[in-house]
Amino acid sequence: MTEEERKALVLPYLGREVEVRIDRPIGYLHHKHGIELKYEVNYGFLPGVIGGDGEELDVYVLGPTEPLEHFSGRVIGIVFRRDDEEDKLIAAPDGAVFSPDEIAKQLDFAERYYNSYIVTEKEKRP
Repeated sequence: MTEEERKALVLPYLGREVEVRIDRPIGYLHHKHGIELKYEVNYGFLPGVIGGDGEELDVYVLGPTEPLEHFSGRVIGIVFRRDDEEDKLIAAPDGAVFSPDEIAKQLDFAERYYNSYIVTEKEKRP
């Protein structure tokens, strides 16, 4: 999938309500490529929605501080990765507001390993 196709897939989710199935709750330890990654936010996917990597579309969940299994909320942003084949949605509870800097700080635990940038609901432009 090209970068433009990936953007066309994820941009329509900005501002939409979503149901997320959490598969990596806060505190989850993930081992990948020799790195141990401890999830500082809940992380999951949209069941049945395929992302750029051919797997279900991933979602970071900001706001809740306890490990979750499911989450309902609104997409407030997107992480676009220049050096990966998939992008990530960012969801939060209705009414929650996070600045781009706050979002970046909360996602740094994982995104520090990628050349990524964040587009928020207010910007709607990568």
